[in-house]
Amino acid sequence: MNTASATAPVTGRIHSWDLSTGVDGPGTRFVLFVSGCPLRCLYCANPDTWHMRDGRRATVDEVMEEIDKYRAFITTAGGGVTLTGGEPLLLPDFTAAVLRRCKGAGLHTALDTSGFLGARATGELLADTDLVLLDIKSFDIATYRKLTGGDLVPTLNFATRLDRLGKRMWIRYVLVPGWTDDPEAIDGLARFLSGLGGVERVDVLPFHKLGAAKYDALNLPFPLQDNPVPDAALVDRVRGQFRAYGLAAQ
Repeated sequence: MNTASATAPVTGRIHSWDLSTGVDGPGTRFVLFVSGCPLRCLYCANPDTWHMRDGRRATVDEVMEEIDKYRAFITTAGGGVTLTGGEPLLLPDFTAAVLRRCKGAGLHTALDTSGFLGARATGELLADTDLVLLDIKSFDIATYRKLTGGDLVPTLNFATRLDRLGKRMWIRYVLVPGWTDDPEAIDGLARFLSGLGGVERVDVLPFHKLGAAKYDALNLPFPLQDNPVPDAALVDRVRGQFRAYGLAAQ
């Protein structure tokens, strides 16, 4: 047996970290952005997190040392730690180890994921996750494929699994005119979510172009550069559709 490899620290590729309030889980959060994502969402605001090779390697200990600097502040502010990306479940061992350490330190934990790789989330990983921020890109299978390059079914299966486990969920839905504003598809998603007892709220997030400069820096075209952003009336209409099914939409 190779003792050195057996005791090697768990590492992952991280892009950056930040502090946020209200949008990445309750309270003030330490938000860890991991590198690498299997999807290529046309509206992605963080193309610089697509590839694991673009992140820096870090051990769980190094991540916890950074979190510890802000532990008193985020705890006092009723917050915790959120893992996002990229896609944290592309690095399930690293993600699980960080969540475990955070739980052991008494910190609230949140996992921000598309659910596309939900099958990689072990029972142990989810046991250490207090809240799942689940991004559902579209409820129409064809639109989902065109918008992300992936399949919708794994995300819906993951949502159902989370519900069986009694996990708290905040659903994230990016509203893109011409792509995710179809009333019938939104009603279908709202109907599906209303049957999941763990869904606490639905965040309708208006599409924006704040990441356009990142595409320019990477010499990549921004696919939705000419797509309009939603106006207030459209945002209100979609939020109203979710509320009509008894969901707390904002």
